[in-house]
Amino acid sequence: MAEGLFRKLAEGKAYEVSSAGVAAHDGTAASLETLQALEKRGCELKGFRSRMVDEVMLTEATHVFTMTRSHLEWLEEMYPEFGDKIYLATDFVELDGQVGKDVSDPIGGGPAIYEATAKELEAAIGGILAFLEQSK
Repeated sequence: MAEGLFRKLAEGKAYEVSSAGVAAHDGTAASLETLQALEKRGCELKGFRSRMVDEVMLTEATHVFTMTRSHLEWLEEMYPEFGDKIYLATDFVELDGQVGKDVSDPIGGGPAIYEATAKELEAAIGGILAFLEQSK
């Protein structure tokens, strides 16, 4: 979901966007609920398949944004050499009265949970884009 939303919100900007998980099953398609939440926002994930994060991805990335603090900590522990480019997606926006809140995991929830997560991601990505523009 984050990849599709980021692509949509960053349209017209020269960002290369991809996603990977810290506990993903390689090759899994996006869930129906994810695709429905994205479709409501005019986003697509054509040909999307999940994949595990790896050292090559981290080497090529200029910035890495995680959905949860535990994901961030895992990446920093497994790949300490990339710690300076790893951020929590919500480090740049206030959600529910706090900066640095984990993005909700909608897996197993219904459409309302996916909608709530999409709204969190939209806010987080807005903050990320502002951060990236200031970092230029």
